[in-house]
Amino acid sequence: MPLLEVHHLKVHFPVQRKVFFRPSSTVKAVDDVSLTVEAGEAVGLVGESGCGKSTLGKAVIRLIDPTGGRVVFDGQDITRASASELRPLRRRFQMVFQDPFQSLDPRMTVGESIAEALLIHRLGATVAARRNRVGELLHSVGLDPDMGDRYPHQLSGGQRQRVGIARALAVEPQLIVCDEPVSALDVSVQAQVVNLLRDIQRENGLAYLFISHDLAVVEHLCQRIVVMYLGRVVESGPARSICRDPKHPYTQVLLSAVPTVHPSAKRSRIVLQGDIPSPIHPPSGCPFHPRCPVAEPRCRVERPEIRSTGDGREVACHLVGIGTP
Repeated sequence: MPLLEVHHLKVHFPVQRKVFFRPSSTVKAVDDVSLTVEAGEAVGLVGESGCGKSTLGKAVIRLIDPTGGRVVFDGQDITRASASELRPLRRRFQMVFQDPFQSLDPRMTVGESIAEALLIHRLGATVAARRNRVGELLHSVGLDPDMGDRYPHQLSGGQRQRVGIARALAVEPQLIVCDEPVSALDVSVQAQVVNLLRDIQRENGLAYLFISHDLAVVEHLCQRIVVMYLGRVVESGPARSICRDPKHPYTQVLLSAVPTVHPSAKRSRIVLQGDIPSPIHPPSGCPFHPRCPVAEPRCRVERPEIRSTGDGREVACHLVGIGTP
């Protein structure tokens, strides 16, 4: 049984009119998404900004409420769970946020921020026990335990993100949702943080839902990849298969933008025309067809359903399996 199961999840936000404050339309941030995360597995969720991946990440751990569908964690349906019902479960799933500065209280020291989680979940009987545990957590993410006495503004971006990871680890979770955890960091620091996350996963058997727009980072860390476009999944499957032979035209576009070290492996860059369509008024048919370089008339009127390709992958494209792409 998977640790996390997401079934046909929807997260819709009403758009308010300027007059009378009545909702005139709906933003379909997440629209009928299904995925699973096994215990100890890292699943990458990729796509352009605005595709709904961060909204999905927050919905699966109930930081925001789903509009429809189901979220099942370790066999327990938490879709409509109340705050009191969720409280004991919060320890089992945590989140590492994109901006390490905004996610830390500037009025609290690093040690106080980490110890707060221990205090809430009653994981340290005394102040001394919590302080020792904070030191262990800082050491586990590559920081000097003495940094517990510093404030967030006294740390670099990479150090702050390590603190965010330590805070998530404090309650010994089974699942961590990582929402673009390295996008705000320098490239050299990104590699350090990704390697740290990989080492922590191996040591603790953690599962990750790793949200990113960077396929190169996701391929390095994750075993499976889920590709989203305009609130829907367009391709999913083993990370190696998708990165070696992407099936959906949108996945091919994302992969073409990934830089390569070896000249022999250089890919032809595919440049998309136009911007992502509005999620308030999505296109008819396939949502990607206005920007797709191989779209056919059928794509403009008929929405493709996601289906298995027989090799462990699922793709939502009319053209997959008939010779194109």
